[in-house]
Amino acid sequence: MIWITPAYVKDSPMADTVREQLRRHADSDVVAIRYDDLAVTWRDYLAGADARAGAVTGMLDDTRPRHVGTLLENTPEMLYALAAGAFGGYVTVGLNATRRGEGLASDIRRSECQIILTDSRLGPLLDGLDLGDVRVIDTDSDEWAAIVAASSAPQDPPPVGAMDPFMLIFTSGTSGDPKAVQVGNFTVTMSGENLAPSFGLTSDDVLYLSMPLFHSNAIMSGFSPAIAAGATMALARRFSATRFGDDVRRYGVTYMNYVGKPLAYILDTPARPDDAQTTLRAAFGNEAAAKDIPAFAERFGCEVRDAYGSTELAVIIVRTENSPPASIGEPFPGVAVYDPATGEECPRAVFDDDGAVVNLDECVGELVNTQGAGFFAGYYKDDRSTSDRMRDGMYWSGDLAYRDADGYVYMAGRSGDWLRVDGENMATGIVEEILLRNPAVSRVAVYGLPDPRGVGDQLAAAIVPRHDADLDPEGFEEFLGAQADLSTKAWPRWVRVAGSLPTTATNKILKRELVREGVGAGAAADTWWERDERGTAYSELSGSRD
Repeated sequence: MIWITPAYVKDSPMADTVREQLRRHADSDVVAIRYDDLAVTWRDYLAGADARAGAVTGMLDDTRPRHVGTLLENTPEMLYALAAGAFGGYVTVGLNATRRGEGLASDIRRSECQIILTDSRLGPLLDGLDLGDVRVIDTDSDEWAAIVAASSAPQDPPPVGAMDPFMLIFTSGTSGDPKAVQVGNFTVTMSGENLAPSFGLTSDDVLYLSMPLFHSNAIMSGFSPAIAAGATMALARRFSATRFGDDVRRYGVTYMNYVGKPLAYILDTPARPDDAQTTLRAAFGNEAAAKDIPAFAERFGCEVRDAYGSTELAVIIVRTENSPPASIGEPFPGVAVYDPATGEECPRAVFDDDGAVVNLDECVGELVNTQGAGFFAGYYKDDRSTSDRMRDGMYWSGDLAYRDADGYVYMAGRSGDWLRVDGENMATGIVEEILLRNPAVSRVAVYGLPDPRGVGDQLAAAIVPRHDADLDPEGFEEFLGAQADLSTKAWPRWVRVAGSLPTTATNKILKRELVREGVGAGAAADTWWERDERGTAYSELSGSRD
């Protein structure tokens, strides 16, 4: 996800590499890292990264891919590891700290890590796994501290170019096994050097990094603008909605990045009288619900910009002040919606007087970059998956969308979210946006479950209510009946009222887990409602149906 300001012209040339960008701050005594009570200046941060780069490069076998894995959460060691990779000229592999067992081992083997940097908290996840010829280093150990203390910057680090990979970053895995995306140096530096001035970020700012640094959102929208501006990076080991307000006040946070549903999580915490008077002035991310963007901006007295983004960075869409609230914004040149079956552009959506799309069968298609791969350099050692993304010289995102007459883009879900319900094609993303209008709803996932009659799908909706709201079957039925743009066939057959939903490390709901669990599943506190097949009333479901 990249925010580009074409009119911006920087006084100094844009850095081609992360190494070059970091070196600009080598003599700065501005605080680079805040973590609990720890404060580290840029001067000391980069010196520490140099020492770690020297230590790691001395262990690498140059006949093998120079790949170093990081199994770390958002700790100072993770930031040191990112800078050390840039200084040492090797590729940092961001390992997903929520992966387990053979899935984690497979990620490590496929990305050909020689070394894994981890800590005492996460290191046990590697116990008993078949990792191949990999050296595991506990960065909390006395041994590592001694090695770093005795090390210095690499004497002759290999040259690194703009298009050389800085990281391998795994996709979220919401629609299949994670794939390792090759992220180039210039992709990172360009993102930061556009984002920083776009939000007026300087060395006086404090950027809150609570999204996982093994994912592209945190790198492109958090780490990157921080190193472009020489600003302070305030770390949260993991995102916590309940801790968010305390951290903003404690660190004096001025900017935050997000991916997935963090805004909804935060909004579902009790408001404080001074929320709008904190130092926070900007939030940037993607996948926030349309209703949460203005609500968060009002509550915290800040600007919120939400843009479309994926780990592959091949399709760019940004919201503008003219974008309709339900849309995700304006596409960059070359971005279009194509029918994957015909390979042709889909017609624009047609809306009726109630705002419902009347030509879903025709207008919903896949988001593509017709001009090529954009910033996507391919998946590492996965030609088949790369080819699946690149067809006919175009990048196919796997995301469903449609466009209105003015060209604005509206999301309709992932390719697997295109369902057949009672003979009618249905995009679950559209239904989700309608259900989120309900003020009692914090988060929602709409997905398909097999029709008991054995033909097609029936809709299920998993809903997390707001902490201060009541949701009951009668009120839900009344709400659905008031939505003029909701097809009667889009009324969920089953509703799961839950305290939480399964998510990825990047706060994206795992619908495949909901599908796997079937009807009547979930935590003991979850409540299921069922709608009569031909009616509109909901009643509480007893028992389960798998």
